[in-house]
Amino acid sequence: MAEKRGSAIVATSLIMCLVVLFNCAVVEADTYIVGSASGWTFDVVGWPKGTNFKEGDILVFNYTPGTHNVVVVDESGYNRCTSPSGARVYQTGKDQIKLVKGQNYFICSFSGHCESGMKIAITAT
Repeated sequence: MAEKRGSAIVATSLIMCLVVLFNCAVVEADTYIVGSASGWTFDVVGWPKGTNFKEGDILVFNYTPGTHNVVVVDESGYNRCTSPSGARVYQTGKDQIKLVKGQNYFICSFSGHCESGMKIAITAT
């Protein structure tokens, strides 16, 4: 009888440890300010280089509202600097966007801005 109780305690303890470890792994998202001190501006296209982004990380886009925006696009929209109909457009000047696993593409859709390097492509693992 004591052996069964001891096994149940060990099993319960193991499950509790796994739950705690799983929860710790989930909350390890990082926050990144796009463009660092310069913010979301021209020639930011190379900003992500060398950074290992993870699913759930938060990108903060700082800019002057009415001067720029942030549009979530697909690879084609990124390469062509076009925002498809129905694309998600952010325009608060302090936008926070959570990365999804895989490819994440963002552009500014103001005329000529994307073509001037106001776009980023990020792969999140």
